[in-house]
Amino acid sequence: MLTTGVAGLATGTVTKFDVDRIRLDFPILNQQVHGKPLVYLDNAATSQKPRAVLEALRRFYIADCANVHRAVHLLSERATTAYEGARKKIQKFLGAADEREIIFVRGTTEAINLVAHSFGKKFINAGDEIVITTMEHHSNIVPWQILCEDKKAVLKVAPINDAGELIVPELEKLLSPRTKLLSMPHVSNALGTINPVREIIAMAHSRNIPVLLDGAQSAPHMAVNVQELDCDFYAFSGHKLYGPTGIGVLYGKTALLEAMPPYQGGGDMISSVTFEKTIYNRLPYKFEAGTPAIANVIGLGAAVDYLEQVGMNQICAYEQDLLAYATDKFERLPGVRMIGTAREKASLISFVMEGVHPHDIGTVLDQEGIAVRAGHHCAQPVMDRFNVPATTRASFAFYNTRREVDALVEGIEKVREVFA
Repeated sequence: MLTTGVAGLATGTVTKFDVDRIRLDFPILNQQVHGKPLVYLDNAATSQKPRAVLEALRRFYIADCANVHRAVHLLSERATTAYEGARKKIQKFLGAADEREIIFVRGTTEAINLVAHSFGKKFINAGDEIVITTMEHHSNIVPWQILCEDKKAVLKVAPINDAGELIVPELEKLLSPRTKLLSMPHVSNALGTINPVREIIAMAHSRNIPVLLDGAQSAPHMAVNVQELDCDFYAFSGHKLYGPTGIGVLYGKTALLEAMPPYQGGGDMISSVTFEKTIYNRLPYKFEAGTPAIANVIGLGAAVDYLEQVGMNQICAYEQDLLAYATDKFERLPGVRMIGTAREKASLISFVMEGVHPHDIGTVLDQEGIAVRAGHHCAQPVMDRFNVPATTRASFAFYNTRREVDALVEGIEKVREVFA
């Protein structure tokens, strides 16, 4: 059994990206679905987990299971060391200046809700404006709608073009002295578009507007350095980053987090409590009320270790090559139209097929052992923008292969036969 890092990479002897060896680290990939080899292409929804993560979870529950921060016994000390060690790993992974800037949450959705609730309570007033984009996931729309309704603020939406690219000059026109926050995706989950966030963040900061980046689809696919980007908040989900479900991260600049009130009240977010007054704990614990998802944090730390052994730049380069290969194949498919053709894209393809509903495409592909996502991808305004009810989305990870892309194309031909 492989329990130490990446298959073939732990010794440092492998110099090229060997996807077949990488696949050995993901036990779930070695199975059949409906009698066909599994082709898992639903990575934008959730990614699979390497043995290193599974072993970290198993090890915690078998040997170290205890609550953190609250005891002097050995198991608690070991659990706390592993838990806080994962925070340091994620700080390094994101390039954050301080481990206090890493807040553990349930996922990107909770991270954005935390900012909407806490930053919004402190800094948003009647008549203020929040800017988002047309390509948002629902989790970066609904919290701001709730906040704007509560505060009588205004939500403004920047448009995208027919390729699924943000129209930056139009976004710039929306930024005004009343704009208190710009919240946008680093990468679109429905289109794959990689937004020019450095340029946009600089543009916003020149007007003293803080920026939140939804990093759910960028953190798993490219190297991210929040200090170089200079974003004020960055959110991602562990389950898309080859880690456990139910865990995610909010990065925030220290000065902003210090100024924001707590998101929830309870244990561990306090320094002292009396019936007259509560003194809140220091960062990051001010935002981590109650018993945290200890095992999942440790598992996320193991996922980060694994990805850094593989190398995020290698992962990005391999996935870009796979995307180019898949895009070339799709451009040759009659009756198939890709939704999202930006010049800068992450490794996913959303498409529609003439005369066939995406749910039917997904059902036929499933019978061929191919797992894709069909629907609006929690991005209904994107579907409205392109005048389609839904798309089929094939999203690639660094353990996917050209053979699997070929299987997908053959599966689409099967769909054509079924619905001819």
